[in-house]
Amino acid sequence: MAEIPAVAVFASGGGTNLQALLDTFGADGRPDPSCRIALVVSDRPGVGALDRAERAGVPDAIVRPKDYEDADAFGRALLEVLREHGIELIALAGYLKLVPESVVGAYRGRIVNIHPGPLPAFGGSGMWGHHVHEAVIASNAQVSGPTVHFVDERYDTGPIIAQWPVPVFSDDTPDSLAARVLKYEHRLYPSVLSALARGDITLDDDGRVRRGAGLESLGFQLTAEDDALASSERGWQR
Repeated sequence: MAEIPAVAVFASGGGTNLQALLDTFGADGRPDPSCRIALVVSDRPGVGALDRAERAGVPDAIVRPKDYEDADAFGRALLEVLREHGIELIALAGYLKLVPESVVGAYRGRIVNIHPGPLPAFGGSGMWGHHVHEAVIASNAQVSGPTVHFVDERYDTGPIIAQWPVPVFSDDTPDSLAARVLKYEHRLYPSVLSALARGDITLDDDGRVRRGAGLESLGFQLTAEDDALASSERGWQR
């Protein structure tokens, strides 16, 4: 039997998306054997994501940019930790630091991120967590939803793999919208990571995302609001 691909999850906070991945794949590929969570990396000590790793029996590493003289040294430290644990895939889950170019280059097409809003409209430096949901509401957008994308050398600009529509209601607050979107994050991210680990999703040299047959249920790019809303499970979203 082939070795189960080892995934490192990068997280800076409480780690609810990490928990969704742990619940899906565990430390040993159970219940889903397409990959296993082999390492949790954080730039901050004492965060909830590290507690979740400990409870799951997953090794962790704290690698802080401020402990290194520059981005190159920070990147070398990350790569050394990843090599030590035999990491084949990286999943960013609420990781707030820009991934060094050396790490992106070494894992191009094998490093993904989940963003809590539609990209590219609500991405970039400073657009994380509640800032995203505040911006969505302020824009009077009718649809929000998580985006999973390949990671490149800038914030939130890598090729989009999948998005999922979540309606924005007239009485929404950033907190209520965040809670509704988070439910879909926890569904979408494990599905995408599983497909990536199986080789059913790949990134071409020209930046195009390739999907295997039968992956339409992973979501789509939000280009038509009416179609997006019609496809969503409306009763589940409240």
